Amino acid sequence: MTKRRFWGSGLAGLALALAMPALAQDARMVPTAAPAEPNAIALGTGGVAGSSAPEAWFRQYGVAMTRNVSVATLTPFLPDPAKATGAAVIVAPGGGFLMLSMENEGWRVARALADHGIAAFVLKYRLKPTPAGMPQFEQAVTAMFAGAGRADSRMRPGDAAAGLAEPIADERAAFALIRSRAGEWHVDPARIGMMGFSAGAMTTMATALKAPELRPAFLAPIYGSMEAVQVAADAPPLFAVLAANDPLFARKGLGLIDSWQQAGRPVEFHLYGEGGHGFGLGKAGTTSTGWFDAFVRWLEMTGITHSKSASGDAAK
Repeated sequence: MTKRRFWGSGLAGLALALAMPALAQDARMVPTAAPAEPNAIALGTGGVAGSSAPEAWFRQYGVAMTRNVSVATLTPFLPDPAKATGAAVIVAPGGGFLMLSMENEGWRVARALADHGIAAFVLKYRLKPTPAGMPQFEQAVTAMFAGAGRADSRMRPGDAAAGLAEPIADERAAFALIRSRAGEWHVDPARIGMMGFSAGAMTTMATALKAPELRPAFLAPIYGSMEAVQVAADAPPLFAVLAANDPLFARKGLGLIDSWQQAGRPVEFHLYGEGGHGFGLGKAGTTSTGWFDAFVRWLEMTGITHSKSASGDAAK
């Protein structure tokens, strides 16, 4: 893809992915011990300039989140080999590049994908440094929200991608790792896609813009920016999801979808009446709970989950 403006809000406030559907739950950020991540694989992409505080975990709205990530990792969630389709997806959680909603937009989604025979790989990408103290961090998050939903808040893709060098490098490394172990993981190297939520959707689209040689099998930005892009003639199929009452990205046009249609590339878009932002697999009581099943059906329709090449031969 070539450059053209396409991001909705400013980089800092663009893609906050807190678990907003759970607003009735405790909104406090409660520090917790780091969870066990026995299958996490370090990607070896380096650290973060200016980072001094250690990686820290906390819970908010009932889900696990992390911040100050300076070592990128990839965690495989593999289906039973007997039901593996050969398709795979790199899952990038959101969090405004200050945190990652690992549980709501990472692990839960990956398990659901694996249950459908799709190998899922949760990317814990590097983040901007934040203060070690929780009160100071909360202030940083509050500042990030300021102006994020303004209708005139925009960012050109070149500017956005320039500020995402580390997450893009982490995505590149994730692709390289999966393809190097494709036979072991029962993955077809030609059927690896990218899915991202909010800031993770921005990472997904920025990677597609800056690293088209990765040739992802599909792109799935979930409640991400809808800004227009210049779409390449061989752009991958796109599956996008947004809630009409999303406080960050709704009511700013649907240029992203228009761009794919005008280029004649495959696209499917679901606009749900309610759901807000950060609904993960769906907000209870709204039709947004249907997006994941629609996504699985879309993968089947496009042939991405056809199992005919899911054997070891697919990895050759």
